[in-house]
Amino acid sequence: MSLEADWFLRAHPEITTIEALLPDCNGVMRGKWVPRHKLSTIFDGELKLPKTALSLDIWGRDVEQLVFASGDADGICRPVEGSLLPTPWSADGSHGQVMLSMFDADGTPYAGDPRQVLKQVLTRFHKAGWRPVVAAELEFSLVEWDTSVPLHTCPSPVGGSPIGGNTYGLDVLNHHQAMLEDLRLACEVQDIPFDGVAKESAPSQYEINMQHVDNPVLAAKQILMMKRLIKGVAAKHNLIASFMPKPFETESGNGMHVHCSMLDESGKNVFDDGTEKGSPLLLNAIGGCLANMADSVAIFCPSYNGYRRFQPGCHAPTYPSWGYENRTVAVRVPAGNHTARRLEHRVAGADANPYLLFAVLLSAMLDGIEQNLSPGDPTSGDGYAQEKDKLPVYMPDAVKLFSESDFIHHSLGTELQRIYTLTKQQEVEEFRKRITLLEYQSYLEKL
Repeated sequence: MSLEADWFLRAHPEITTIEALLPDCNGVMRGKWVPRHKLSTIFDGELKLPKTALSLDIWGRDVEQLVFASGDADGICRPVEGSLLPTPWSADGSHGQVMLSMFDADGTPYAGDPRQVLKQVLTRFHKAGWRPVVAAELEFSLVEWDTSVPLHTCPSPVGGSPIGGNTYGLDVLNHHQAMLEDLRLACEVQDIPFDGVAKESAPSQYEINMQHVDNPVLAAKQILMMKRLIKGVAAKHNLIASFMPKPFETESGNGMHVHCSMLDESGKNVFDDGTEKGSPLLLNAIGGCLANMADSVAIFCPSYNGYRRFQPGCHAPTYPSWGYENRTVAVRVPAGNHTARRLEHRVAGADANPYLLFAVLLSAMLDGIEQNLSPGDPTSGDGYAQEKDKLPVYMPDAVKLFSESDFIHHSLGTELQRIYTLTKQQEVEEFRKRITLLEYQSYLEKL
């Protein structure tokens, strides 16, 4: 048994079950529950799952084309360092968790595992002597559920629905004080960086800020753990914490904004040239983000529901644009101390797989630097008002661009591009076949 597993079992005699977690391409946790006496088998490399577990659709269904092509071969699942931890939200405190990553039978990383894809992208930065620094802002909705729709949990006026989101309202945080305190304590137990929580602009919407780290693979793991933690703690309080991008038709959706800078081998921020403008490398990185943004939307917005964010007044960029201290553009350069000069990528929904999100973002930045791309002039004023070069706002269009993209092929690899495309095509087809309530209301009696 490994030292990590042995120490964990000695430190936590109350834990009887380990939840072995493998994040799939959708960022959904797949895996197994393993009794504590079997924990050693995970660290010895004896846990196997089908490789197709990483390419299940959002409903957990196989993509038959992938199953038949591979014979549904197994991959070896190995634990991710530092992920063996208690889950304090479990009913009786008897569960722990460990994150997994997948390898081929010969021990090489499986190219369809989003974590392995991101690690490959980072090798290109490290060869150039750069270390990307990333941080994420996670938005989520705290709701209740009736028989068919989510319900707001924020305080409402007598006899009515919420009027506005009470942005940065402290009284709303007080309303959920017990749940938020349990969330803070759970973050301490799981050693997840927690920079605070704020009330966001839509009713029942909140934002968690993650601390910046110079290891995007670690940051992606922390985001997935944080999302799972928030959902687990909320459920303990009989609430639903949802990262669904657009849970309410008339309100702003949930996004995941990413801040990114780069350090050289001496630890200096290469985006900082001592001015408010930022270095030429920053502008090149932004140029790469804009040039490759449309091809990457299927990663930024993996769910059918997520494309409903792209509407006027919903705070989601609809074309590749950038600007200084402008929250209406897709890539913003925040003001502040020039030593922290960075870009803020504002397109992704809260449902994006952070491994793949970071992989395409960093690849786009590197592409811009290598090709000396210019982002053009910064946008001033209302960035939502532009009409040219719009991003795809329908899932089928985004998936088609992704499937045919040379940038995606070179950034994520043939295997990831293939399995992700087939998974998303299956999801699109399922939604295409379904008849909605609005269609019945519009056509059943009138035609």
